[in-house]
Amino acid sequence: IGVPAVAYALAAIGLNIHFGYTGLLNFGHVAFMLVGAYGTAIGVTEMGLPLPLAVLIGVAGAVLLALLLGLPTLRLRAEYLAIVTISVAEILRIAVRSQSFEEVTGGPSGIGGWARGFYDINPIPSGRYGIGSITFNESELWVLAFGWTLIVLEILLVRLLVRSPWGRLLRAVRDDEEVARSLGKNVFRIKLQSLVLGGVLAAFGGMVLAFDASFADPDLYKSILTFFIYTALILGGPATVLGPLAGAMIFWFILQSLDTLLRQSVSPDSWASAFIDQSDLGAIRFAIVGLALMALLVYRPQGLFGDPEEVTIDDR
Repeated sequence: IGVPAVAYALAAIGLNIHFGYTGLLNFGHVAFMLVGAYGTAIGVTEMGLPLPLAVLIGVAGAVLLALLLGLPTLRLRAEYLAIVTISVAEILRIAVRSQSFEEVTGGPSGIGGWARGFYDINPIPSGRYGIGSITFNESELWVLAFGWTLIVLEILLVRLLVRSPWGRLLRAVRDDEEVARSLGKNVFRIKLQSLVLGGVLAAFGGMVLAFDASFADPDLYKSILTFFIYTALILGGPATVLGPLAGAMIFWFILQSLDTLLRQSVSPDSWASAFIDQSDLGAIRFAIVGLALMALLVYRPQGLFGDPEEVTIDDR
């Protein structure tokens, strides 16, 4: 239930709109998270806006990014969107940490000091809260409360939308966009709307990560984060309302449990320490997760809670 699980869930809900319901291959989803975080931070530090208005700047940045990505690519084959999005995500990360934009973005050090307004409105009294060894201080609990509130709102929004005529249009485009086009539907506009909505939902995940760290750090938004989110989505089940949330929680639990298990297994007095070095644990952990994901895709591509009939992509 921690902050990474919350951020992954928020981003996975947005990716579910893209990939699960519309069939868009967005391999640069982390770019929307970055824009959401940096848009909010820049709104506070450079524009002098109060935090609520700065959040709107982050949302507007996600909308603008979706339009810039979608307008030239969504009329083309699916792989063009995949190539463009993964490239743009890395370009943005390198740009915000470069010296050329350091006065605005803070360069490699990021932007600090802008999240004070978020913690100033914290209604939770000082102290520690939790059960047993699982406890949080008032600041951590405030970030979690904010993040889980966003998750509930996003889930309710997605539930309403996918059961609406617009949601049925998304499925029609995903299953066979030629059929949807033959019925007089504007497939390009539907895809663009999906890209914008999913990007905005993901932007809130980036904001939660930045609020928790109390600064916008470019290294929080590496390309590997996109594939963490894909893993969470596929694990829970694409094209399901609660699948992204369940997948994010399970994925983060597995990732952290493996880290603890591996560190205990290669302690100096264990037999495994003769074969495995402590510096290799991170790579081994991700290799195990990758193998598990491969097995999941082979034997249960619909995820743990998904419908096999929903796992369809029209890549024409």
